[in-house]
Parts: sequence; C-alpha cells; structure tokens
Amino acid sequence: MFASNKVEEPVFQFLAGTFHQDIHSPEEAIVELLTVESKEYLESAIVFLTDFIQSEYSDTEKNDYIQLCADGVYFPAVGLEPLQWLDQIIEIIKEAVKSK
Repeated sequence: MFASNKVEEPVFQFLAGTFHQDIHSPEEAIVELLTVESKEYLESAIVFLTDFIQSEYSDTEKNDYIQLCADGVYFPAVGLEPLQWLDQIIEIIKEAVKSK
C-alpha cells in the first residue's frame, strides 16, 4: 500500500514514534510531542500529515494504516475514525505552532 520500507515514511515515523504501545494516553503523547519537538518539525508534520490525508488512497486504506502505525491508540475508546482523529491531531499541532 505505502512505501515498502515504512520506517522511512514521515507519517509512519510520526505515528509510530509518538503514539506507540508504551504511551500512557494519546493526550499525554501529544503534549509531550508539542513540548519536545521544534516549531520547524511541527510545521513539517502538518504538511506531511495533511498530504497523507489528501492522498489518493481510500479512506479504508488510510484508516488501516493509521491504526497499524499508532498502535498505542485504541480508536473505539477515542470515539473517532482514525482519519478524523488524525485531522484533530493536525489541528492541535497548528494551534501549538501559533504559540511557539
């Protein structure tokens, strides 16, 4: 579906590196991300995550990919489809970038 070597994909790195199984909660993970990462990285993340959402893959493929990469997020408990959740994450990052 996506590049054969997922490790090199920025979307995979972002999701797997931030929302892995060892996080306490997705909320804590995003707070940590916004605290630790530079404004430049966060701006870059907005671009590559938005590009991913707007890509030609089907919503089902994107949802499956997000679930695979962000294995520390239990989407039924969040109450959103993975794409909806990722869109909210992008909005949170955009707001944080304004104040950095």
